[in-house]
Amino acid sequence: MADTVSVLIVDDSALMRNLISRMVEATPGMNVAERAMNGVFALQKIPRCDPDVIVLDLEMPEMNGIEFLKERKRLGIEIPVVILSSIARRGAEITMEALSLGASDFIMKPTGAASEDVRFVKDQLMEMLFAYGAKYRAKRGKTTSTEKLEELERARETETRPRPTMPRPMGLPSRVPEPAPAKPTPARKPGPTELIAIGISTGGPNALREVFAKIDADLPQPILVVQHMPPGFTAEFAKSLDRVCPLEVKEAADGDVVKSGRILIAPGDRHIEVEKKPLATIVRVIETPPVNGHRPSADVLFASVAKEFGNRALGVIMTGMGRDGAKEIGSIFKEGGITLGQDEHSSVVYGMPKVAYEMGHISEQVTLADMAARICSIAKEKR
Repeated sequence: MADTVSVLIVDDSALMRNLISRMVEATPGMNVAERAMNGVFALQKIPRCDPDVIVLDLEMPEMNGIEFLKERKRLGIEIPVVILSSIARRGAEITMEALSLGASDFIMKPTGAASEDVRFVKDQLMEMLFAYGAKYRAKRGKTTSTEKLEELERARETETRPRPTMPRPMGLPSRVPEPAPAKPTPARKPGPTELIAIGISTGGPNALREVFAKIDADLPQPILVVQHMPPGFTAEFAKSLDRVCPLEVKEAADGDVVKSGRILIAPGDRHIEVEKKPLATIVRVIETPPVNGHRPSADVLFASVAKEFGNRALGVIMTGMGRDGAKEIGSIFKEGGITLGQDEHSSVVYGMPKVAYEMGHISEQVTLADMAARICSIAKEKR
């Protein structure tokens, strides 16, 4: 098991510890390092079990999740943490506080062993834990079997609804690779940028926090964002970004004006599109079926941006599992707009930007550390 991702499970519920343990042990490429009933025991066990990733409950006695994250930060522990969160409003607020304290991501907590959502949570949680754990192992010079991630990516490609399919059993023959598509040719040269659209998924909360904290306060173009996130969390997520960003950040509402100095985040479980009106450009929040297994979908946003803004759009696709956004960011590219893709090294999961790059839909690959500066530089060019 030298090349497997090891998981420390921290939850005061014995039921949840056992449930998540079974999920991890049933997942090829992963194993349970240890279990702890609160933050105090977790801190005691970390030096002994040396986990690659931690899954953390927030509400626990003696030392809760927020207190654990503060102590983790004080001690300089870099092991990535994925939060188990509830959907209540207070749960969303605490989850965003956890992200601001250094947690990597979050997942909705299943309601119990008999819940119909357990399988859905399992697929999402295992994908997330593997991605963050493998990234941390690579940072420490440890190898990780890539087969599990490839299985998850293949499962994502066949999704037709929000709930992901289970990965194909290990050991079966690999799918025959499809021939690479012909590289598209832009219809015209880029014009002055009028709108920026971003699509992002796994690894997105902290990546967006970094980009928006560095964004120029005088950026003239509005920004629209699709971050794969469940309903009930995007409003708090937008508020948390607004606290670190010099521009206004808010959850998009139907009819919101798309204007300079404003960043709009797609609501959980709703697509967003742009529509040009005689007096202003507005955002439309719609409830059409999922695309690529997602709602909101980056492809839906990119397609509408290409239609309304053509070569005056800047499309950005960042870290995330699967291929959402990879096709329709190509529509922006084909219209003559500029497209940026996050590079492999800085992506938690080099899935969405990888597919877009391989399809020839990316003008330039950019590391996360340079993404804000590059967006601002392109946006301010006079063409």
